[in-house]
Amino acid sequence: MAHPTQLGFQDAASPVMEELLHFHDHALMIVFLISTLVLYIIVAMVSTKLTNKYILDSQEIEIVWTVLPAVILILIALPSLRILYLMDEINDPHLTIKAMGHQWYWSYEYTDYEDLGFDSYMIPTQDLTPGQFRLLETDHRMVVPMESPIRVLVSAEDVLHSWAVPSLGIKLDGVPGRLNQTAFIASRPGLFYGQCSEICGANHSFMPIVVEAVPLEHFEHWSSLMLEDA
Repeated sequence: MAHPTQLGFQDAASPVMEELLHFHDHALMIVFLISTLVLYIIVAMVSTKLTNKYILDSQEIEIVWTVLPAVILILIALPSLRILYLMDEINDPHLTIKAMGHQWYWSYEYTDYEDLGFDSYMIPTQDLTPGQFRLLETDHRMVVPMESPIRVLVSAEDVLHSWAVPSLGIKLDGVPGRLNQTAFIASRPGLFYGQCSEICGANHSFMPIVVEAVPLEHFEHWSSLMLEDA
């Protein structure tokens, strides 16, 4: 969960998000070193009148500043492609959930069960209990077992929506008439908050997402209670 004045990302709650954080730090360090070098060169050129006659026309330095940027781009591209393929991989999911975007709420269907599905609406501010977050809490959470591969199918009923949970490293568009899929593994129990990340209309900011990761036995108990109520 993000907090006021936070500068960095939320704590990673899935292996993919951990990889994304590592790649962010890797790329940021490269950008920092390049910016420092460029700043040093600018300051040196402005603050001195000295000229090195050996680098005015030098094939060696031409080779260096051609090859070095190419090497740096490769050092950025290869980890990026690796994570891209990791995010697209669906490895034998233990549970499949369909998230359908509506104006302006989400509905969830647990496709491995016969009648397990519900709508998830934002809790109005006046109905919040102490400790709940304004504009982020829902009346029904998407409950998943922790440390299990979960596949999420995302679509929309009316306009474009986007199912996004930053701490899980997920952001997937819901397109009417199209079924997109992604997968995640919640590496620890907890509540993970997200919001629709597509400008879908007047109440776009009022369709939050809450994923609750629990141990497997707790999930089984929850699913049995939900099926009894259905």
